[in-house]
Amino acid sequence: MAFYRWEGEDLVLSVHVQPRASQSGIVGVHDNKLKVKITSAPVDGQANADVCQLFSKVFGVAKSRIILQSGQTSRNKCFCIQSPKKLPEMISINS
Repeated sequence: MAFYRWEGEDLVLSVHVQPRASQSGIVGVHDNKLKVKITSAPVDGQANADVCQLFSKVFGVAKSRIILQSGQTSRNKCFCIQSPKKLPEMISINS
């Protein structure tokens, strides 16, 4: 199973978030999830907000077009990116 799927124009990602990292960024794929490191602590939704900010830059969309579908308080999350403008090399538009 891939860590992403397309639902029409929208990209749905299975993500594993590692909070309190030394720097933020996409690490790669781990256990069929996109591994993301975030510098913030998982307090008051700050880590979720930081993941949205990172994805906003990576996918070239406004933060309002990134929806946390599940995993609000978990490290394993599901995000929907509405009509991404850019794609990292690990994601294909044809899948």
